Amino acid sequence: MMAPLVTAALGKSPLRLALFDCDGTLVDSQFAIIDAMTRAWAEHGLGEPEPADVRRMVGLSLVEAVALLLPQRDADLHVAVAESYKRAFSNARSRGEVDEPLFPGILDTLAALEEAGVLLGVATGKSRRGLDAVLKGHGLTGRFVTLQTADIGPGKPNPHMVQRALAETGAEEAATVVIGDTTYDIQMARNARVRSVGVSWGYHAVPELERAGADRIVHRGRDVATAVLELLEG
Repeated sequence: MMAPLVTAALGKSPLRLALFDCDGTLVDSQFAIIDAMTRAWAEHGLGEPEPADVRRMVGLSLVEAVALLLPQRDADLHVAVAESYKRAFSNARSRGEVDEPLFPGILDTLAALEEAGVLLGVATGKSRRGLDAVLKGHGLTGRFVTLQTADIGPGKPNPHMVQRALAETGAEEAATVVIGDTTYDIQMARNARVRSVGVSWGYHAVPELERAGADRIVHRGRDVATAVLELLEG
């Protein structure tokens, strides 16, 4: 069920949409991701990945991320490692070992955007199962009117997820902003011809986000709403 403010926003014209990345933007999932990838590599006798390299791939679809981490290996191994990663992550979650805390100020930003009548969505490299677990764990189920994940089509920086979100919500390109922490998010936004806000607390550096073409850079979670509304109202 949609939150009341989101439901009310559906009657507004024109519709406005804030489309959030998840890992590195809404939640800090790096340690869980690195742990699962390390376990996946060990299962295939690959040693240990460099944590910094794994962080840089967060946001991409899983098989693509593995392929970039293991460029000299074949596609069959990339798929096998990706499957091992999913099992490792799922097992860790079932044991209660996955910690993906919300970044400070995120709840304030979501509330402020809802109060302003902006629709909320997610576009993430996570699976739908993983995203649902995060949203449920933080009491956010129903706050987002469109959920785009890498297991239903091409991942970032392909514009597919943004385009699906626009089709599902009825929002126009000019009334949509992507919020993310990586160059993949910013490139996806540019490819989809929508504007973007880069956040500094995630997994790619601010100069990279600027070079990728972010329209705004913010350094505190509570400031995201202001940046998004400035772009939508500018």
